[in-house]
Amino acid sequence: MSSTSQHSSGTIARPPRPAIGPSELARIPHPRGRDLAGDELQAFVIELAERPELWIDFVHHNTTQRLYTELLSDRHLTAWLICWMDEYDTGFHDHDVSAGAVAVVSGSVREERLRIDGPPRDRALRAGDSFHFSAADIHRVRHTGVDPAVTLHVYSPPLLHMGAYVVGEDGVLARHPMSHREELRQLGNPR
Repeated sequence: MSSTSQHSSGTIARPPRPAIGPSELARIPHPRGRDLAGDELQAFVIELAERPELWIDFVHHNTTQRLYTELLSDRHLTAWLICWMDEYDTGFHDHDVSAGAVAVVSGSVREERLRIDGPPRDRALRAGDSFHFSAADIHRVRHTGVDPAVTLHVYSPPLLHMGAYVVGEDGVLARHPMSHREELRQLGNPR
């Protein structure tokens, strides 16, 4: 993911804006000098959600794709803002070696966690909800409802790689490695 969003018909460039500066980051409580675990990431993303002055200027919606902006990055942590509309869907994916947490600040999304012994674990999340996940989790996030949604995502160590999962015609699940700068999925139902 980057502050320039990719779309199959080309690149949509947005005006460059400064990310959250180190002084603003220092005001959000979190452990320093090490990677963060799930509960710590969730506490951080909740605190970030409660500080809209740090991210509100990055909220923009587009009818053809998700928009996302990297808010901050240091040696142990990255934070992203993602704007969702319509049927936006990430498809099933992992975050390589990064644990993460998500806070929904407006609208609603649905998270599904892939399970072998049954259908995916499914939950609806609305403004004010948050969750965390480990690097080992395979999940999917998609927009729900009629109103646009905005989510904040934090990863530790910083998100550099992901894996996208596709079920082939033969029923075999395959992982496709990808950079964090690539969009997972544009629109549509992955099934």
